[in-house]
Parts: sequence; structure tokens; C-alpha cells
Amino acid sequence: MSLDFTEVAVSNVARHYGRRKALSQVSFACSAGEVVGLLGPNGAGKSTLLSILATLVEPSAGEVTYGGYRAAAAGAAVRARVGLLGHDLYLYPELSARENLAFFARLYGLPDVDARVQRGLEYANLVDRADDQVLGFSRGMRQRLALERALVHGPRLLLLDEPFTGLDQSSAAALVGRLRGLQDDGCLIIAATHDLDVAEGLLTRVLFLRQGRIVSAEEGGLGLRTRYQLAMRAS
Repeated sequence: MSLDFTEVAVSNVARHYGRRKALSQVSFACSAGEVVGLLGPNGAGKSTLLSILATLVEPSAGEVTYGGYRAAAAGAAVRARVGLLGHDLYLYPELSARENLAFFARLYGLPDVDARVQRGLEYANLVDRADDQVLGFSRGMRQRLALERALVHGPRLLLLDEPFTGLDQSSAAALVGRLRGLQDDGCLIIAATHDLDVAEGLLTRVLFLRQGRIVSAEEGGLGLRTRYQLAMRAS
């Protein structure tokens, strides 16, 4: 079964770990071409929400639909349209950059593996290190490679957990450009980040999370950092 979707809807999603409520009654919808930011302090539930959207964690209540499809019913077909860059970069350090991308491309059963891998290396600016083992890479290099690992299969939904970690100013700017290109191509991007200054010009919409719930703040003409501060103080 193959499928595509242009909208993701989260309806009254909750996730509990024993007595601890990581998420409570979270609802929102987003569409292809949006870059949605998940902003909040550590422990707000951002990573848990991304894990649920990636189908790695089941919600304790509520549901997520991908263009009307539920992950429980569509399973692998949904996951084939999702890319995830999390805290765990899912790279094999003993393999080279080229071998890592080729492995994941073949895992998805993709055609034209060599061409896909070469494009990924170019986007990651790692052509000159393509055949070096990843264990010798800096955090920023691994971060760039992991993004291309998450994109090798051309996902409709891209989930990013602190994507600017380890990136210098030049690499961060290149990532913003890459994400804008994906946005123009109709990718739906949801990113959790603390890098408000970098994110301000990228995000098309923001969800502020605090203690597992979405909280709101007056937007108006205020900057993102001010809106964040207001949201964290809101009752």
C-alpha cells in the first residue's frame, strides 16, 4: 500500500508515563508547505509529540491522522512518508557517509540509489568526506548527514528535533535554505527548537507548549522571542 497526504491532524492527544502527563489534550492541524515550530522549555512535551507524529510512540488518548489515514491502520505506508531527525541521529559510525545514505536508501527500496546518495552528500556539503567513516565527523557534520538520511526517501512530513544543534552560522543558514526549498516542494515540516533567532524567519506558524499543553500568546507585531516569553507566562 502506498499513500500520500497533504494534512496532518492531531486530535486531543495525550501521553502518560505512569502518573506523569507528558502531553494533555493537544490538538492542531497543519498542511503541506507549512513550517510549524514547537517551542517550549525542556520537559514541555515537544519530543514526545514528535515521537507520536513519527509513529514511534502511541498516544495514551486521542489520535493522529495523516490525510485521513490513521497510523494504526496504514502502518508502514504512513512511515514511508515520514522523515525524522531526532536527538539520536540514527547513523552507523563505522560506515562512511556514502555507505550510511546508501544503506537507508536501500532500506526504503528506492531506485537510483547512487544518484540519491550523491545529491544528499552535496546538500550536506560532505562530498569531500563521502568515503570517510562517520565516527571521525564533528557533531555538525553528523547533523548535516543525518538530515539527508531523514530526507533520502522524499518524505511528505519532516519532523525535526533541535535541527540546529552543532551547526555553525554558515551551516545553520544552509539548513534554513534547505528547509525553505523543501517547503516550496510541498513538504510539511514540524520542528522543535530553542534557536529562536534562527527560527524566526523560517517558521510559518508556532505552537507554544508548556507542561504538555498548547498555550497561546498574543502575536500582533511582536517578535518570536517576546511571544515565547508571553506564552510561558500565560495562565
